[in-house]
Amino acid sequence: MAKDYKLEENATGRLVPTTINGEKAVPYQGVGKYKPTGKKTAPPIATCADYPDDGNKVVGNLKTALLKAGIKDGMTISTHHHFRNGDFVTNAIFDAAAKIGVKDLRWFPSASFPCHAPIIEHLKSGVVHHIEGSMNGPLGEFASKGKMKGMGVLRSHGGRYQAVQDGEVHIDIAVIAAPTADPFGNANGLYGESACGLLGFALADSQYADRVIVVTDHLIDFPCYPWQIQGNYVDYVVVMDKIGDPEKIISGTTRITRSPDRLLIARMAAQFLRDAGIMRDGFSFQAGAGGTSLAFVDYLSRFMREANVKARFVRGGSTEFLAEMLEEGLTDYILDGQTFDLKGIESMREHPNHVDTSPFTSYNYHGKGMFATMVDAAILGATEVDVNFNGNVVSHSDGMLLHGIGGWQNTLFSGCTILTVPTFRNRIPILVDEVTTLTGPGELIDVVVTERGIAINPERKDLIKAIKGSDLPIRPITELKEEAEEICGGKPGKPNLGSRVIAAIKWVDGTVIDAVRQVLD
Repeated sequence: MAKDYKLEENATGRLVPTTINGEKAVPYQGVGKYKPTGKKTAPPIATCADYPDDGNKVVGNLKTALLKAGIKDGMTISTHHHFRNGDFVTNAIFDAAAKIGVKDLRWFPSASFPCHAPIIEHLKSGVVHHIEGSMNGPLGEFASKGKMKGMGVLRSHGGRYQAVQDGEVHIDIAVIAAPTADPFGNANGLYGESACGLLGFALADSQYADRVIVVTDHLIDFPCYPWQIQGNYVDYVVVMDKIGDPEKIISGTTRITRSPDRLLIARMAAQFLRDAGIMRDGFSFQAGAGGTSLAFVDYLSRFMREANVKARFVRGGSTEFLAEMLEEGLTDYILDGQTFDLKGIESMREHPNHVDTSPFTSYNYHGKGMFATMVDAAILGATEVDVNFNGNVVSHSDGMLLHGIGGWQNTLFSGCTILTVPTFRNRIPILVDEVTTLTGPGELIDVVVTERGIAINPERKDLIKAIKGSDLPIRPITELKEEAEEICGGKPGKPNLGSRVIAAIKWVDGTVIDAVRQVLD
């Protein structure tokens, strides 16, 4: 395949493409350095004369809806991932597109999962040209081996909203899977057999796409309220027998880890917030739904009770642990970006202070402020961290692209960003000299908590001063890295990479922070 891009060194010293799939790309310039110009994009003006007076936009099936929406070669089709690994709608979209006979579609998901592996056949046949969205599992592996025709693009949740808002990605047809909807297109994720909580990842799609299709398996009479997606944006409504598997919609990771090492990491991270004075009345934090994060929330809740401290708000990914904090009065609000379990869905449905948010409010770097900067502490994971505190969340040390960015980049803007990572996984060190793929710059990563000690970014002299007197094991990151290498028998092996760029990693402002290269056999 001929190379249709040039490489340029960005502000981190990484060589990145200046053209992606024929469109101009701007290399990363540094945190806060790139300032956008111009106006936001806009969808075509619609007229009520083209829509039924009775509000009934239901059509027979997905193929009919795509044809009515004017699907043709080269279009961009967007989807969202609130159903995670239980999604039935996305595969049906591209199966229908294949039957229609269109080619070279750009798939623009908020994330893909192993359940989307059947789309590999559509990539091979040419129905789908490339994917611009986080690729988890088989699709990432397929792209890593150089089998995808176009260059992939990975963005954060906020970066995805920014790309649509700024006109960087024009969505021709958005397909929004909704657990409950009415014939007019109003929709939410709170009710129905496939309830998933909120639909915030689909907000940009509904607002900016030329055509919007809502797919549901629970059609109710107008009005469907609350309307997380407003029917005034929607062109067609499709009813399917089943849009998702409820058991797989709910994340399988929402259990506290049983690993002694990870429990220790979680406890030390919570203690760090307490001992550094970050845990105080009116503070805020964000934690994910992985086993270590859940254990962190459990430990922090205990410390908060002991100190009689209450949070003003917590940021989700909501789980039963955050929901219980809200019920107990340990926090005034949950500002929820994604719901991870049944308790979280129930809480959002029933508690007025469990608020559904979106990438626009929380993470959009090209807005007039964002919630992320107002969070006192964010607890995150990583696949690699280097001695300069740079983080990688998309690839492994072998260069294989197997994970998405999610909201990770966006939450780096919190007051104190903490990465909770083991020093090694499967006898491969996680602490390295230089990350394989740069996903987030070290200047925004403040603390690394491992089972063998805690490293504080030397630039955070305020944190180093604040933690003095604590019995926590504070150690240089280089020392932790060397200890991991000694245990594992050396540094990770160099990945066997080719020169071809198979995916670009966008920063939150739309610039290119790094490139992922083909993994050779």
